Amino acid sequence: MALGMGIGWRPEIARTVEELSGLDWVEVVAENICPCHLPDSLSRLLARGLTVVPHGVSLGLGDADRPSEQRLKDLAERATALGAPLVTEHIAFVRAGGKLTASPQLEAGHLLPVPRTWDALKVLVENVRIAQDSLPVPLALENIAALISWPDEELTEGQFLAELVERTGVGLLIDVANLHTNHVNRGEDPAKALAELPVEAIAYVHVAGGEERDGVWHDTHAHPVTEPVLEVLRELASRVSPPGVLLERDDDFPPSDQVHGALAGELAAIREAVGGAVQAPPATRPASATATDREADASPGSPGSADPSARDRLGICQTALLASLVAGGPAPEGFDHQRLRVQRRALAAKRASVVARIAPELPEILGPGYRPAFLAYAKGRPMGSGYRKDALSFAEHLLISGRPANARARRQLTRWWEDRIATRPPGRAARIARAARMRLLRR
Repeated sequence: MALGMGIGWRPEIARTVEELSGLDWVEVVAENICPCHLPDSLSRLLARGLTVVPHGVSLGLGDADRPSEQRLKDLAERATALGAPLVTEHIAFVRAGGKLTASPQLEAGHLLPVPRTWDALKVLVENVRIAQDSLPVPLALENIAALISWPDEELTEGQFLAELVERTGVGLLIDVANLHTNHVNRGEDPAKALAELPVEAIAYVHVAGGEERDGVWHDTHAHPVTEPVLEVLRELASRVSPPGVLLERDDDFPPSDQVHGALAGELAAIREAVGGAVQAPPATRPASATATDREADASPGSPGSADPSARDRLGICQTALLASLVAGGPAPEGFDHQRLRVQRRALAAKRASVVARIAPELPEILGPGYRPAFLAYAKGRPMGSGYRKDALSFAEHLLISGRPANARARRQLTRWWEDRIATRPPGRAARIARAARMRLLRR
């Protein structure tokens, strides 16, 4: 299925996307649209005949638990509403804990890497099959960028993806910016990963910008595409002609009078990188695993199906890691402590930024004190039910503690909280009870 050249549709650049020439399709974050009321811009693009592909970010197919039926239903509804030829998601875990580990469920608010182990592969394979059975169109999965590496991994990224494709027939969404990120952050060779991939399974390719800070590459989607990322794209295009290529830009857009030229320039550079790549003769792809490995991985029932013990083991490992990253838990054995600190800070900063974006009144009310206050609140308080609930909990936390100190700001925050919670902020008795519960929880 040929998609051609595309761009990620975002509300902030909707008008510019409509005006760009040479576009064949767009991708939209699935969770950001309502299937019964599509944005006018998307409706106009559909009417012009452009393909629109929903791209999910919260399904968590790499979670130890099975994927949510409701999330799968929501993704299916969006694919149907858009008339999409496929849907895409990520090879990542986004939550841990819950019934599987008899512990509170933790939300990362971010895409975290799945350990490249046979246990994790078994679980992922079964979760992907569940998703495929629930969706009305084919599924393709994206490799993610990561700051941290799991200890004692048993497969390379290329081998892990090749095994996943072989066992499920799922398509691949290869993000060349993520391959570059993992090269800088984890020392992984993009060319080696591409050589091990079943390139015939590629549905399309992502290209995005980022920046390097303190020796760590941050896949920001808020900077222009860099030459090293284009070089990985050329390497991929020398092995296979990608059915589709898409530019991702999510934030920090150029000024309105410059954004069209900037995005058009990046699309032109991407076209040139793909069109200028010299196709090498087909190479024999290295075997992704030995026969001994396959026999060791075999479990009762269909190949790759996850036995309960594999889910249990993966659940324990993921919960320990996520507790360390978002709930003040100790660092799990074998992880790089410095990288864990970097990941903790990145997750907290992203959480603060997303809450500020969906509840812009909070930074307006709190001013420069918003960010430090939120980071102090988030430390040891994991997100439980999404960013909107997080914003309400943050406001409640401030009001319970008698903040902000400025009386006018406190009144504004109270009104904001009341408007959204449909009840009054907690009084003295409720504050005492809440404090007592918190003390018990900390014991």
